[in-house]
Amino acid sequence: MKADEMWKVSTGKGVKVAVIDSGVNPDTSSLKGQVLAGEVPTTVAYGATLDYLGHGTTMAELIAGTGAGDGLKGLAPGAKIVPYRILTDGLKNKAERSKTASSAKAIRAAADSDAKIISMSFGSPGDDPEQEAAIKYAQSKGKLMFASVGNDAERKSLIDYPAAYPYVVGIAASDENGKVTKFSEHGNYVDLASPGIDVPTWCDNTFRSYCKGQGTSQATAITSASAALIWSAHPKWTANQVLASLIDTAGRDWAKNDPSTYLGYGLIRPRMVLEQSNFNPGSAETDPLARENATGVTDEAGNTPSASAPTPQPSKATAGGKTSAAASTSDTSDSTTTWIAFGVAAAVLVIGGGAFAILRSRRAT
Repeated sequence: MKADEMWKVSTGKGVKVAVIDSGVNPDTSSLKGQVLAGEVPTTVAYGATLDYLGHGTTMAELIAGTGAGDGLKGLAPGAKIVPYRILTDGLKNKAERSKTASSAKAIRAAADSDAKIISMSFGSPGDDPEQEAAIKYAQSKGKLMFASVGNDAERKSLIDYPAAYPYVVGIAASDENGKVTKFSEHGNYVDLASPGIDVPTWCDNTFRSYCKGQGTSQATAITSASAALIWSAHPKWTANQVLASLIDTAGRDWAKNDPSTYLGYGLIRPRMVLEQSNFNPGSAETDPLARENATGVTDEAGNTPSASAPTPQPSKATAGGKTSAAASTSDTSDSTTTWIAFGVAAAVLVIGGGAFAILRSRRAT
């Protein structure tokens, strides 16, 4: 991704990213001074800085980590994080569960904040009307929302929400060669792809060491960081224009008007936007995903899922490996090789190739 070159143009300064996850630990070496916990409303603030998995902290570091103290350096180290802790299946303590905000409440709070981007590395196979209403509200507030499509493709490619809702950009995971990973779920709600394998991740909520992780969670965080870089360089752009620039420059070897069910419009390449100071992002009011948002999610046969589809389930973090939601069904890694701390700061710089997926299928939209 040639982050060093991008950072000459933009580091994400001036852009706030709402990370809705398991909480964010603001005291890791790379997040000191990066987390704006005071901007979280008291109604949803419980535990916002107490990460019960280590998952949310990883996502925050991938976005805005500074790399200080041999920590993880994110792709947009000039950006700031607004943390929101939500209830997922990784939170086992009953007392904690009763106090922790739902995803719908957190999304609404983020919509009312100064954050331009809402990053959601979680998902559930059940449709939740309250969550959907919160998504629509956030869209009306001009927020750009990214969510992971899920990691269960090797078992059964379920439809994951909130990624499948209109106005949420569904993010798939690619490997170092730009091919879709085996675990990344697919469907017509996949919009873009981002690196999601061999990414440094906190091993657990003790924050003692990093592990090698994988998942559409990491891919979502890196995409959110990419959007922060672009929005910082073009602060007058709208969410539509930032998204349009990512779609227009995405790496693909297929027609733009014929997106893939595996990688959507292609692999993100924010550098292609940043290196053109006069980049034309199109109309501020034009939704680049208008076709998908009008059609809604469909199954592999092109049909709209039945209203009697699975009832809402607790959200789960979507990183693979032991760093995912405590042995949840989204665990897709067989090992968690520990990273040597002094090598972690540069890890984000080397992920993300320029090749495109071989595995591709048309999608009904």
